[in-house]
Amino acid sequence: MTVGTAGGTAALDAGTRELTRVVVLFSLTGRLDPGRPAPGRLVDTFDFGRFALHLTSSEAVLPVPVLVEDVRPADLRLPHGDHGLDLTAVEIAVLATPRGDITLALDCGFAGQTPPAALAAWLADSCFDRDRITLGGTDLLDSLSGRLAPQEPLAFGQNVHQLVFPGGELANDLLGPDETRPPTLLNEIVHRGRLSPSEPPHLTRHGRTLSAHGRGVSVHAGWAGHMENGLILVAVGTVSALAVLQRTRLAAFETMRANERAVAESPYEIRRLISRLSDGVNELQLDLAFGVEAYVDGLLIPETVMQTFQSSLRDALGIPAGLDNSARMVERLTSVISARSAALDAELSERDDRRDRTVSALVAVATGIALPPTLLLAFFGANAANVDSRRSIFDAHYLPAYLLAWVPFIALAVIGYLLLRRVGRRSGAMLTSPSATPVPAPRSPSRPPSGG
Repeated sequence: MTVGTAGGTAALDAGTRELTRVVVLFSLTGRLDPGRPAPGRLVDTFDFGRFALHLTSSEAVLPVPVLVEDVRPADLRLPHGDHGLDLTAVEIAVLATPRGDITLALDCGFAGQTPPAALAAWLADSCFDRDRITLGGTDLLDSLSGRLAPQEPLAFGQNVHQLVFPGGELANDLLGPDETRPPTLLNEIVHRGRLSPSEPPHLTRHGRTLSAHGRGVSVHAGWAGHMENGLILVAVGTVSALAVLQRTRLAAFETMRANERAVAESPYEIRRLISRLSDGVNELQLDLAFGVEAYVDGLLIPETVMQTFQSSLRDALGIPAGLDNSARMVERLTSVISARSAALDAELSERDDRRDRTVSALVAVATGIALPPTLLLAFFGANAANVDSRRSIFDAHYLPAYLLAWVPFIALAVIGYLLLRRVGRRSGAMLTSPSATPVPAPRSPSRPPSGG
């Protein structure tokens, strides 16, 4: 991020610029391995001046430059040409967050005159027809894929932000006295050629500097190079956070549909489903925490200008409300998964209770059936005077023995059945809702007596 370096000293935040600089930020779908080799740390690759110390302490959450390359200006071609602008320098930077989310930055410098109308046309072309931008005769993303070897195919996301740092005559026009500055000049750039007599809604002036932005374009005039790079980093974090927020929203809907459409025929399948859904929700929570919240506060660069721009851009993009809504959606998903897990546990407990009762009943029946024959066999096997070896065991002579063996167990079974029925009737009475007196209606709030 050094195209057309602005003049000034390290101690001054204001500066002058000869070339107009435009940095176009594209959010990209797909993921990059954050542990892949990088050309260097962010603070070593780009000049952040006095902000470098803050960024060094926050290095763990900062995007990592995975590709930084100067290209010939003639190799970068827009679908509708250069719109009469003189492109003299181009630097491509690909940044990946620790979560692997990708942002592409095209850092372009323009020499000579940069009329607002031509600049607005170039901005509109690079935004709305970005999928037709080529580099060296090859599709831009195909060219980058050959350099990066991403885990997933690269594609342009929904979000684009373009930062314009005017230089030369354009900067003088924008920074002139209010009474001499054309009233529509700033609007023409910020709103990509749409003219309006009013100023952009997000405009701040700091002496001989100004910052103004809409949702997709921002203009920052009169800043030194390290301030420009700081503003670019703020925009990178905000664009990346918005892309992650949108992806999280879609992933939350997909998780909800997966929960609704899931068909499981066994407890083991349900447990696998719950585990899969829980893993997905955990990833959503990590994305919200480390892909969104980490980039939408002012702790990375605690400086008034940066915090003002970040807060204003964040509100213009609707990130706070989107973050709150997405967090609630993820929280509801967590509750649904927890409820499904609790229902599974209750069902398994009920099944185990039924199985235990069934086994106990089978054991009791088997014991009741086995005991009388055991007693009879013991009787017939004994060398007693009542046992005649010449008689069959089914002879009526042994009827008293059969009655003595079976009647007590039959009586015990009948008494047990009657007692179980009696206990069951008492339990049913306990569960029946009593005919209690109706619950009185809540009292209306007492009103003070009216004066007579």
